[in-house]
Amino acid sequence: MAEERKKYSREFKITAVELSLARGQVKEVAEELGIDPQLLSTWKYQFRNDKDIAFPGNGKKKRTPQEEENAMLRKELADARLERDILKKAISIFSSSDRKNMRS
Repeated sequence: MAEERKKYSREFKITAVELSLARGQVKEVAEELGIDPQLLSTWKYQFRNDKDIAFPGNGKKKRTPQEEENAMLRKELADARLERDILKKAISIFSSSDRKNMRS
C-alpha cells in the first residue's frame, strides 16, 4: 500500500527555511524537523526566488499580477482568433452559395 504524501503548511516551510538560513546547515535542520534535506533545499530555493509567491499550496504556483494579466490577455486573444476563424468560414460558405445562385 502506498504511503500518503505528507503536507506541510506554508508557515512550517517558511520557519524551516529561515532556520536553515540562520544556522547555515540544511542537513541538520532537516533532520531535526524530520524532513528530507533535498526537500528543505527545494523550499529554500523557492523562498529565495520570490518570498511573496513561494509555497502557494496544492502544487499550484501563485501568479504575479503581471502574469495574471498576461494569462487573461492570452485567453482573450485565443477567443478573438476563434471568432475570426468562424467568421472567415461563414463568409466563404455564404459567398460560395451566392456564386451558385448566380449561375442558375
